[in-house]
Amino acid sequence: MALLASVFASAVAMADDAAKKDLAPGGKLRVGIAVAPTVGAGNVAREADGSYRGIAIDLGNELGQKLGVPVEFVPYPNSGALTDAVDAGAWDVAFLPVDAQRKARVDFGSAHIVLQSTYLVGANSPIKTLADVDKAGVRVMGVEKTATARAAAASLKATTIGHVKTADELFELLKTDKADAIALSRESLLALQAKLPGSRVLDGAYLNSYVAVALPKGKASGLAYATAFVDAAIGSGSVRRALDKAGLATSQIPPPGTKP
Repeated sequence: MALLASVFASAVAMADDAAKKDLAPGGKLRVGIAVAPTVGAGNVAREADGSYRGIAIDLGNELGQKLGVPVEFVPYPNSGALTDAVDAGAWDVAFLPVDAQRKARVDFGSAHIVLQSTYLVGANSPIKTLADVDKAGVRVMGVEKTATARAAAASLKATTIGHVKTADELFELLKTDKADAIALSRESLLALQAKLPGSRVLDGAYLNSYVAVALPKGKASGLAYATAFVDAAIGSGSVRRALDKAGLATSQIPPPGTKP
């Protein structure tokens, strides 16, 4: 029994070492983050002091503590730019919205947030439903290379979606009446709604997906470790606490082990 315990402990240590090499090859955990004006399901917000706030920040710090390595957050203007940076080896782990195109670029582990995307419209807009958005002449805008914008484009038949680089630009278009509907995750839109009196987040969703932990392809040991970490974070309540802390109390969490 002692020999079996020793063998098991050695196997665990070897697995942890392999995971650390995948997740922190340079001795620190580089967490890629998409930065927006407000915290959303797949993005973080920048604070006045230059720090960041959001689910990826809390989970990234917790993962770094578990690995015993320092954490560096690597910011990008949107999740598309964050995904593109994987080819340059600029980050080690991220927490990204899942869609088919992104699966071709990164490997996903367990999901930790149920992602819904919809539209925000202005106070005086005649648009009441998702169907109202898909009409000729409606000016729909989204953030380039994001899962939400790609899904919106696929769902729209009578109109097309335009693109900007950041969520800040997107919100400014709605505020200045240069867009009729903007596409983002429900969490992000609810936060923006509070900044634009009378604006409305439309019921329903044109995208139902997940946000999940993501690694560059070919990091099997790291992906297994990160997946187990996310499952444990859901079970321990860490994900729920991170969401509540970010003001996303209504966000849904999938069961541990959900693979998108």
